[in-house]
Amino acid sequence: MRTCVRMVVCVHLPRFELLAAARGGSAQPPGRSGARGDARRVRTEAERARYEGGGRTLLGRALALAPLTGAEQRVGETSGAAEACGVRAGMALGEALARCPDLILLPPDPVGVAETWESVLRSLESIGAAVEPARPGLVCFAADGLRRLHGSDGATIAAAQRAGRYPFGGGRARVGAGPTRFCALAGALAVRSRRPVVVSDGEARRWLAGRPVQMLGYRHETEALVGPLGRLGVRTLGELARLGRTALVDRFGAAGALAHRLACGEDTPLRPRHVEERLRETMAVGDASSGPALERVLGVLLDRLLARPERRGRALCAVTLSARLIAGGAWRERAVFRQALCDPERIGLALSARLRLLPAPAATLGLTVERFGPAPGEQGALLDRDRAARAARLREAVGQMRAVAGREAALRAVCVDPDSRVPERRVMLTPIPG
Repeated sequence: MRTCVRMVVCVHLPRFELLAAARGGSAQPPGRSGARGDARRVRTEAERARYEGGGRTLLGRALALAPLTGAEQRVGETSGAAEACGVRAGMALGEALARCPDLILLPPDPVGVAETWESVLRSLESIGAAVEPARPGLVCFAADGLRRLHGSDGATIAAAQRAGRYPFGGGRARVGAGPTRFCALAGALAVRSRRPVVVSDGEARRWLAGRPVQMLGYRHETEALVGPLGRLGVRTLGELARLGRTALVDRFGAAGALAHRLACGEDTPLRPRHVEERLRETMAVGDASSGPALERVLGVLLDRLLARPERRGRALCAVTLSARLIAGGAWRERAVFRQALCDPERIGLALSARLRLLPAPAATLGLTVERFGPAPGEQGALLDRDRAARAARLREAVGQMRAVAGREAALRAVCVDPDSRVPERRVMLTPIPG
């Protein structure tokens, strides 16, 4: 195996969300009745036994994730049999059913996806990896610091393959490695067997030149470019690189500049996730499946969380409200508070507004703390006028902004070339460290 001076490992679990939904066995046969083309439900036990199978046993059939209630009617991830019929993720539901009348729709399970994906991330972290999750089923980590721990790059990749299995049964993950995140992703997508694909520093650009331009869809900054580039006749990343950075910036702006960098084998540094302690409480709601009774169940869950000894008096910054629906599937909503809270009344008021977004009656309700703030006694010190208190208050504000809108939400202005005649070259925005 070739050794990279800089090596990033990408672990790819194809159709992760679809497999998580299929594990529940709540498949729905195709149909056109219902509001705005929603699929009809299984009506008899014979039909239910026919479509239930769960897990990978269903992947030989034409499957797709059903649209969420109230959302735009577009299907989610699809199986290989559905793709063979021309059904693609993001396609309108009516068009998908027209292309594949036997399409089976699975209700999405965001709660199950989040739980199983967290178990995969923790399994990778158990081998010493500082992971950067991109989406469920796709994660990267730098392997430079793991060579001495595992002995070699090959041993590191083998450990990632063992740790990156599907939690609900199935084979190993597809693993690729390269000098950058994007090169490692290209290697993982090119895997057709259990043997990983490793791209060295010297051949990164040549390797990427033959990759399809659809790879840009795996980055949220460049996924909107896939359609326009396809209409322009750009099929590979090599053709994209030959267009030149100036032409891409003129047409697509910052996204075009990033796409050109990716096609040339360059990428931004990895940003590993910060592991937070999580607390979770769940409760079967019984007859209180909606309305004021469900809000009382939410109050019980909140009291239980605040009474947990693991909280150690800390306030709550971000929580996740989830529910298992009676009709099948699940619902999940993340709430980030404007300031760290420990008052149950204020937290309850903020979450009750999110509870009204529940698309259907719930069978169980769950509340998870994703991020903690300082203890209430420490918050009073933030009002002091000394320099340390102001710095602590700024760090807390930056953390809240990043919890809401991501790492790039908090930026600072840095003077680069104050004497330049071009205004854009005088000052640039960079992320606030810490």
